[in-house]
Amino acid sequence: MIPFNIPPYVGKEEEYIKEAIASKKICGDGAFTKKCNAFLEEYTGTTKALLTTSCTHATEMAAILADIQPGDEVIMPSYTFVSTADAFVLRGAKAVFVDIRPDTMNIDENLIEDAITEKTKAIVPVHYAGVACEMDKIMEIAKRHNLLVIEDAAQGVDSKYKGKSLGTMGDYGCFSFHETKNLSMGEGGALLIRDQKNVERAEIVREKGTNRAKFFRGQIDKYTWVDAGSSYLPSELNAAYLYAQLENIHEIQNNRMNSWNYYYELLSPLAQQGKIELPVIPEGCEHNAHMFYIKAKDLEERTALSAFLKENDITASFHYIPLHSAPAGEKFGRFHGEDVYTTKESERLLRMPMYYGLKKEEIEYVCDKVKAFYNC
Repeated sequence: MIPFNIPPYVGKEEEYIKEAIASKKICGDGAFTKKCNAFLEEYTGTTKALLTTSCTHATEMAAILADIQPGDEVIMPSYTFVSTADAFVLRGAKAVFVDIRPDTMNIDENLIEDAITEKTKAIVPVHYAGVACEMDKIMEIAKRHNLLVIEDAAQGVDSKYKGKSLGTMGDYGCFSFHETKNLSMGEGGALLIRDQKNVERAEIVREKGTNRAKFFRGQIDKYTWVDAGSSYLPSELNAAYLYAQLENIHEIQNNRMNSWNYYYELLSPLAQQGKIELPVIPEGCEHNAHMFYIKAKDLEERTALSAFLKENDITASFHYIPLHSAPAGEKFGRFHGEDVYTTKESERLLRMPMYYGLKKEEIEYVCDKVKAFYNC
């Protein structure tokens, strides 16, 4: 069986976890957490990076820092994971869904402005598959309407838009280090903060609403409860696991990019024959090979292809059910405009196995079976 995903492992994770245990500090914000934060700051160029327990929690932190209130509206795509909406729904906001672009599966930047009302507080672009949304246009709209931008870059670690790291252009950016991501700590994430003026409050929110971070820096003689917050600090054991992979980010990324390019090369003849569609990487976007997907003709064909691959010991996976069609989506959100592409394109997409260490012969086998399905 060729699995859909195998969590990344480079070999130093156990050594660093043992170091964390030996330090006798395995709760949050120890040495490895600080190393991870510093690495992300230097690597992405963000003002501040704070490791969190998940990307979901990073997004929840961003919602708190954005002062999202009951009755506010937040614009986002419907084709995304539930966490994108949940973070704002928990604050009492309504998710306003707009249609996606069929080429990248990202929010259609040309439909955002029409969805803005006097209740709109923020725009949440989701960088699907590590391919950037059209951030220049989104940031221009946000500036003109005085809106915040919170980048859902869960899949976007090491991706860029016109030379800028995803997650660093909006007011806040949210990374995921879940086991299915390019770099993993099992469960984990990070919040990127663009403006220095928001850093202190972010530290407070992350530390259960206390100014504990300032206390440990020696800036105050005791800490206390000063704001709303929660416990968003990951264990040092998770941070130690992640740091081993951050140190090897180029090796991991090069390996994944080679796999992505090989898939593209082998399946291009099928695309040229019009049997399938392949991912599109717009000019100015540098992706991170987070996933390789193909698009079948329709839902019926995708279902048959998925079953055929499974019969041949290959685990391929479809992705999100659009949020606006889910029970909670109907309760907590609304779709603005016409659903031209969101549902239709989501029903065509099928993700191929993709992970660090995937072998060339495994990619060849997968592609051979895809071609066999289409009698090619």
